[in-house]
Amino acid sequence: MPPITYRLGNDIPLDEVKALYKASTLAERRPVNDPETFAAMMQHANLIVTAWDDDQLVGIARTMTDFLYIGYLADLAVHVRYQRRGIGVGLVERTREAMGPDSKLTLLSAPAAVDYYPRIGFAHHPQAWILDAKDPFPK
Repeated sequence: MPPITYRLGNDIPLDEVKALYKASTLAERRPVNDPETFAAMMQHANLIVTAWDDDQLVGIARTMTDFLYIGYLADLAVHVRYQRRGIGVGLVERTREAMGPDSKLTLLSAPAAVDYYPRIGFAHHPQAWILDAKDPFPK
């Protein structure tokens, strides 16, 4: 079996990314059936790291970052058949390398992954807040 290779960039056919999101279960929480939104998610992320088994996309880390201070890891997805092989860690490592030596990486965990992130070095941060687009904004 050839080794997993990693690439930087968001020039990936959307159908392949959508298939990966479905095969990783991340599609349950992302707008993969809204082509315009899904395409914009990929286009506007300024740091995408992907994992490949030959020519098959098997993992992705999608981040928005300033490359100096902080980055928000919006998506980390690994195909279910490839999980527990260190690919998620490889994606996070390469994301951090691309961000720079002093930049922090933050994320909001999917419920099923809350035990994963501490195992790979993330610290829990209790002061996170979310304002959904549909939430009322006080005037």
